[in-house]
Amino acid sequence: MIDYNKFFLNEGMTYQEYRNLINELLLQHKTTGPDDSDAMLHYTKMNVQRMNRVDKTVKLNDDFLNVLNAVKNKYRFLVISEGWCGDAAQIVPVFDKIATSFGDKFELKFVLRDKNLPLIDAHLTNGGRAIPVLLILDENGDVVKKWGPRPDVLQELLAKWKKETTDMMEIAEKLHGWYAKDKTQSTQQELLEIFKSTV
Repeated sequence: MIDYNKFFLNEGMTYQEYRNLINELLLQHKTTGPDDSDAMLHYTKMNVQRMNRVDKTVKLNDDFLNVLNAVKNKYRFLVISEGWCGDAAQIVPVFDKIATSFGDKFELKFVLRDKNLPLIDAHLTNGGRAIPVLLILDENGDVVKKWGPRPDVLQELLAKWKKETTDMMEIAEKLHGWYAKDKTQSTQQELLEIFKSTV
């Protein structure tokens, strides 16, 4: 039995702490997780730029704001992530935007996947440790919803692209191109549906 509150309180970092950790590790030529290869460092540097961009541009749409305004209870967002993960870089600023816009309803903390394997192993996607994973906890610390690692429409596209090519750089280019065009709207729509059902 996983004690989610314990992970949240003992392991959890605020968004700013998570961002600071990634930056501090980069200065030491390291990233989060056990792999400090040049490729992983390159991904992490790119992801810092992506997070910076999404932080500046993300705007919660009106439909989503209306649903969030109607949320009555308090929730904790426990996010399983890593600095080198491209999907996480495109998505986690949305979680921060929700938590900072509705600080009275949502508290946000991040834990690293590779330091918390029992946690991610309880929330696999198609048998893999895909991230980011958002666990929405109620006031008792129970998981009421899980979301991630990416919007459903992109999950389907990714499966298609992987059948067409094994070139991960080409796939990554398509993935980030999709995120740039989508401007977080698919992520917001799926989260909106989750909160509609919890209100």
